[in-house]
Amino acid sequence: PHYPPEIQAETTLVNFTVTMMGLEDQLLNLVVEKERPDLASLSNSLVQQQNEFTIQMNQLEDDILHKLAAAEGDITENVELIEGLEKTKETC
Repeated sequence: PHYPPEIQAETTLVNFTVTMMGLEDQLLNLVVEKERPDLASLSNSLVQQQNEFTIQMNQLEDDILHKLAAAEGDITENVELIEGLEKTKETC
């Protein structure tokens, strides 16, 4: 749709288009919940675990960047920084 510039400057257009793939995913989830609740539960727990891992990875990345930004002098001689990077590497 075409709106005057005054309206466009003060609003945000949101696209709620429904796709065939999105509908298929929703239908599949409903069927799995009905037919195999154990698989639906497992899927939900795996999605939650993946989200938690993503959050943890983002926190580790932020921590690394903060340590690198706060490092003074030669970073190859900063033992604390290198140990922190090794610990992060093991966690990932």
